[in-house]
This record gives sequence, C-alpha cells and structure tokens, in this order.
Amino acid sequence: MPHPPSRHQAQARQFRLDDFPGQGEPPLGVLCDLLCEDHVGTYRLPFPCSWSGEHWRNARTGDAIEGAVVAWRLRIDPTGR
Repeated sequence: MPHPPSRHQAQARQFRLDDFPGQGEPPLGVLCDLLCEDHVGTYRLPFPCSWSGEHWRNARTGDAIEGAVVAWRLRIDPTGR
C-alpha cells in the first residue's frame, strides 16, 4: 500500500500547482503548458499542448495526452518551443 505524501512532498506539489493558474475549461486550440501527475509526482510536459474540446493533444503531433493532467496554463513561450 502506498505511503501518504510527506509534508515536503505535499508542499512541493502545491508549489507546482500554484505555477499553473488555468481554471475551468481551457480555450480551444490555444497553446498551453500541462502539469501531469503519476505515482512519482508532478511533471511539466516538455512540449506545447492544446485542448480539443474533449482531449488534451500534443500541439506538434496531434496525439492525445494519456497522462493524468492536473493543471494547465497558457503557454509561456509563444513560439511553441
């Protein structure tokens, strides 16, 4: 059975979440950064993504994002790199 997160892990997670202020449904087709989470912790995807209305997609390939997206923000780098 997994252990509950330590206080430090919980604080680190909240710090990362605070950096992704997107709320509600994101605008369609706009480049965004995604924060995902797995059994190890949170991580930012290294490529731009966009919301299709049903799924998050890799903006470069069009592939659906299969990870657990926990937060989003408008893309900081407008060139999409």
